[in-house]
Amino acid sequence: MNTRLFLLHVGITFILLGATQFLSPNTTFAQTIDTTLLRRHIAFLASDSLHGRGTSTPDEKRAAGYLANYFRSLNLAPKGDDGTYFQTFPLIKKNDVLPDSNRLAMNVAAYLDNGAARTIVIGAHYDHLGLGYDGSSLDPQPKGKIHNGADDNASGVAGTLELARLYATNGIKEPYNFLFLCFSGEELGLLGSKHFTEHPTVPLENVHYMLNLDMIGRFDEAKKELVVGGVGTSPTFEPLVKNIAERSFSNQLALALDSSGVGPSDHTSFYLKKIPVLFFFTGVHSDYHKPTDDVERINIGGEAKVLRYILHIMDSLQAAPKLAFAQTRVKQQAGHSYKVSLGIMPSYSYSGKGLKVDAVTAGRPGAKAGMQDGDVVVKIGQTDIADIQGYMEALSKLKAGETVPLKVLRGEKLVELAVTF
Repeated sequence: MNTRLFLLHVGITFILLGATQFLSPNTTFAQTIDTTLLRRHIAFLASDSLHGRGTSTPDEKRAAGYLANYFRSLNLAPKGDDGTYFQTFPLIKKNDVLPDSNRLAMNVAAYLDNGAARTIVIGAHYDHLGLGYDGSSLDPQPKGKIHNGADDNASGVAGTLELARLYATNGIKEPYNFLFLCFSGEELGLLGSKHFTEHPTVPLENVHYMLNLDMIGRFDEAKKELVVGGVGTSPTFEPLVKNIAERSFSNQLALALDSSGVGPSDHTSFYLKKIPVLFFFTGVHSDYHKPTDDVERINIGGEAKVLRYILHIMDSLQAAPKLAFAQTRVKQQAGHSYKVSLGIMPSYSYSGKGLKVDAVTAGRPGAKAGMQDGDVVVKIGQTDIADIQGYMEALSKLKAGETVPLKVLRGEKLVELAVTF
């Protein structure tokens, strides 16, 4: 998941249809999720030998080859350029260890053709931060360290591969085609998904909906929280995802719903093309964008649960007509520009008053001011922070070098700090 866009998302976002009416006789979700395969995929993609899968690096190309070979083993058709699984796009990248800054990155695309009029897109980004030179790491001294990205986003890629296996081998001809997409360049600004939606290899007008899997490997068995984004992008989504969670996953999932189609990951590119999207995410953790995001910390059983839930959603939509698209209410605030940052990771699912902080980055203004994980920002300077829009409005008024008062709730206590940007 892209850090800079995650923070931008904080500035952009923070008809009841009974689910049973769309139930299909298909039972894809009843098939067994192969946790051995899930772990194998994540272990390879997040291995030290791939050096963090930096965009357009030889190691990322090795990862792309692995994905293409797996799609080929499932007899899925290539849906990239010139009859291949690869869709290449130019990349100009700074702060990289490689001397040549003008290179090609590549998406990996595979197609299950059921001869249907509509196509479902299932996607995940497979790039990560490489050796920590691109400026997105949250490690205090990242350069030269392997950022394996097991959760971000080997977990989502492994989930995409497993869904591809299930649909390719279930012996059922669903009423939709499937396009499985693994994007490059997400960490640099959704580059791969932007390129695909500008140069699609299937007609976008025929896309039923898009599912994005980004960081689904750290499901917390105690909290049971699963963030589902994009539920406002079609009138069908919110009642459906709630109904399935209650009916088939009672006491197993605590959904945190986000209506917006704009977020810090690749579903945004499809939403901007007026395609309904759903985004699945098990939450930020202390290893996010750090070298410690390793396969040993993945909850494979939890990821399997998330995938079963996704399969229930997809199966319930099998008999649905093409979904109606809805523009979500939260839009980018025009005219705001941001020259400063606290250096915090906001809570993606917090819906209370203020801005809750999941993580504070060492060495950044927030940490230097004494902020702590779990703080809720309620005032910056003279601006009260009621929600994410207020937070970004406050930042837009500040300049580098300026010192302002900062008020946070720490539990029940109001703490007053001074932050220098």
